[in-house]
Amino acid sequence: MSRGFYIGRFQPYHNGHHRMVDRIANEVDELVLGIGSAGDSHSRHDPFTAGERIMMITKSLVDLDLVTYAVPIEDLDRNSVWVSHVQSMSPDFDVAYSNNPLVIRLFEEAGVEVRQSPMFNREELEGTEVRERMIEDRDWESLVPEAVVEVIYETNGIERLQRVSETDFNER
Repeated sequence: MSRGFYIGRFQPYHNGHHRMVDRIANEVDELVLGIGSAGDSHSRHDPFTAGERIMMITKSLVDLDLVTYAVPIEDLDRNSVWVSHVQSMSPDFDVAYSNNPLVIRLFEEAGVEVRQSPMFNREELEGTEVRERMIEDRDWESLVPEAVVEVIYETNGIERLQRVSETDFNER
């Protein structure tokens, strides 16, 4: 049996992440999804809590024929020990999946096999674009799984994101 590890902030979990998980499902028996920056929420960059992101992922993957574990990983601002921090918070895994150059380097230096995947429609399928569309009341629902749409509405995520994106700067 093989177990993979895929880390992301998932702010929010979108169709690019979903396609990556679907691809990984062909290579491993189980998958750990590391919820990066788990302690961050209620900001324009990180609007959703770790618990909300776990809901997004768990509900989105319910029909996938793959055992998955969503594990919150809080930031550790010491790159030299980051991999051991991740490993201490996660079930054991055989291979890590990432396209982030720093993450790849850190895992490789720690002796962990890393596999990359092509990006899927990166112009639209990235968290910043999804969040900007939410703020601007443009179509964002088509960029995320239906389960994520439901979680975001359930948690009043759009209103939160719009509110934390406001400024108290008075333009003249």
